[in-house]
Amino acid sequence: MILTQYQFYKSQGKNMLRKVKHSVLLCLLASTSYANAFTKGADISWITQMEDSGYEFYNDWGYRQDVLSILRDHGMNAIRLRVWVNPSDGYYNSLQDVLVKAQWAKAAGMDVMIDFHYSDTWADPANQWKPSAWNSLSFEELMDKVWTYTRDSLITLKEAGITPKWIQIGNETNNGMLWNDGLASSNMRNFTWLFNSGRNAAKEIFPNAKVVVHLANCHDNGNFRWILDGLQSNGAWWDVIGASSYPKNAAGITWQQANNQCLNNLNDLVSRYGTEVMISEIGVPWDDPESKTIVADLIHKIRSVNQGKGIGIFYWEPQAYSWQGYTLGAWNPETKQPTEALDAFLE
Repeated sequence: MILTQYQFYKSQGKNMLRKVKHSVLLCLLASTSYANAFTKGADISWITQMEDSGYEFYNDWGYRQDVLSILRDHGMNAIRLRVWVNPSDGYYNSLQDVLVKAQWAKAAGMDVMIDFHYSDTWADPANQWKPSAWNSLSFEELMDKVWTYTRDSLITLKEAGITPKWIQIGNETNNGMLWNDGLASSNMRNFTWLFNSGRNAAKEIFPNAKVVVHLANCHDNGNFRWILDGLQSNGAWWDVIGASSYPKNAAGITWQQANNQCLNNLNDLVSRYGTEVMISEIGVPWDDPESKTIVADLIHKIRSVNQGKGIGIFYWEPQAYSWQGYTLGAWNPETKQPTEALDAFLE
């Protein structure tokens, strides 16, 4: 008999956590057998839409050049790409669009992170809405849909020659995902089972890829502990904890305090859960005179995380200038060239 994802977790009961902890131990032991290079990357998910809209990009010397080459020249070695299920425009951020960008990254010799939002649009702490086509599914059906959608998406990438280094299950899941079924504050178990459905699919297709659990507000240790303790106690495991950090946007504190609290949080997470940590998103105002200093400071802090478990950092949409109201990129809209914030990745 083939069990659905829901039936599998329901049948495991108390034995599930013990089995998961054993799997975690094996993964941790395996992870110590090799060293990982520090990752310096960017989420450039908007790039195809920007280029199709006529945007051009110029390097530090004023010559027109493709974005990936410019990022590589600034020390970057990885690309992060978000996936939406059925985007409203029918294409951008769909799997087909992601495949194009992933192939660009592969051709450039860059590692790839796939970021599943499990939504038709933005998933973030305030918005974790199901894809419209999934709204009528029962919870059992929703678990299986997460599994099959994740699995089928990754098979498509694999058949195209793409091997992600990281697979992120959910985006900024500070209160769960796929609301209301996966609203963590109402039902942490449901969130865990949905997360595990995606994780299981990822590990089936790409056993060596690192599964990332991702939360916003790196300076907020309390939220990280609450979500991750809840996931762990309900049987989840992951390879990497990813955090978003927008230091100049942290409410009520300076960017220096935000970076310091972020480091303290990451060290606590390493001690508490034993897994690697990274900054999955960072952004600062493009015209901030301290932009390079802010980014360089956080890069230095990630490198200093205890036990060498701070593995990397991704700038969120650095190439975005004068685009959809986003002002935290690292491109000058007047010159169409990178700002000095990207120079921090050379250090």
